[in-house]
Amino acid sequence: MAFLADALSRVKPSATIAVSQKARELKAKGRDVIGLGAGEPDFDTPDNIKKAAIDAINRGETKYTPVSGIPELREAIAKKFKRENNLDYTAAQTIVGTGGKQILFNAFMATLNAGDEVVIPAPYWVSYPEMVALCGGTPVFVATKQENNFKLKAEDLEKAITPKTKWFVFNSPSNPSGAAYSHDELKALTDVLLKHPHVWVLTDDMYEHLTYGDFKFATPVEVEPGLYNRTLTMNGVSKAYAMTGWRIGYAAGPLELIKAMDMIQGQQTSGATSIAQWAAVEALNGPQDFIPRNKEIFQGRRDLVVSMLNQAKGISCPTPEGAFYVYPSCAGLIGKTAPSGKVIETDEDFVSELLETEGVAVVHGSAFGLGPNFRISYATSEELLEEACRRIQRFCAACK
Repeated sequence: MAFLADALSRVKPSATIAVSQKARELKAKGRDVIGLGAGEPDFDTPDNIKKAAIDAINRGETKYTPVSGIPELREAIAKKFKRENNLDYTAAQTIVGTGGKQILFNAFMATLNAGDEVVIPAPYWVSYPEMVALCGGTPVFVATKQENNFKLKAEDLEKAITPKTKWFVFNSPSNPSGAAYSHDELKALTDVLLKHPHVWVLTDDMYEHLTYGDFKFATPVEVEPGLYNRTLTMNGVSKAYAMTGWRIGYAAGPLELIKAMDMIQGQQTSGATSIAQWAAVEALNGPQDFIPRNKEIFQGRRDLVVSMLNQAKGISCPTPEGAFYVYPSCAGLIGKTAPSGKVIETDEDFVSELLETEGVAVVHGSAFGLGPNFRISYATSEELLEEACRRIQRFCAACK
């Protein structure tokens, strides 16, 4: 009898975490490494949010909380959805988890049975298919194309849906591509979903506030209210509020699903950290003026990285609408010989040789289900980004 569960054979470790860890290990050995693998803002959490946490500690808000979150935060979440997305949810239709990951995992755990399919556009965030597999479901991948800015087409979604489809997972702006769907692009997808009432929608809006230029964010239920009773809208404070380590994600959806997720969380972790929840109340209810400032900085970084990567031999980098990632193609380097003498046969070879030769850590696109590409997080200083891009240009020029 095997000791470890069979479910473990269906999943693999997070590639993004692995890249960050390898970069840390090389730095500890004295290597000059620029890590562009981590998906977290380099900005500090705003002072008013930190103060709210300190005030909560001083008030003694250090006990267990209700499983689904403190009432004040659930009310703030409901108000946020109404204020920013024109969505009507009661506090009882919301749930707070230890980061967006727990929200997603609990939703899958509460709904998936063996044989249930989950449609996931590729490239995708690395954890979606692994969560589905752990919960007994079957991920069904639908590839997008770089010439369409990595956006799913309605006809491709239609083809992927079967009688076994339980969920459609939607992420805009996207990790890893930064692609964001306009209202009209979303409407084409929601029109397909309306024809298939057995398919639920799990929308990951974590990068909602990080869109650039004149782009206007929209979420599926806002575009098509007819999906209200079968959509879970997930978000969190991690990215826009620079609160990755606080570990607060949240969602709103049909009461029956929220209750089921609450039951699972009650046997899993119970409530999220009380202090972080009070900080999140301030994040959602407090001043939002720092968000446009941070967006402007991110947009400048995006433009810098896209420009410099497109000057690198063999690299093609589209301009994404949101998030803080670019997802360039390294197809022009496949078959070339790296300075080490190794032939670059895959995007994983490319990122491995780039790290060893130039000390730039990025994530290979095949980890996100679509290559030959790689993901760069530009959530770091312009100085480091410029140096990293110079190294990438130098590496590409040296490949023969």
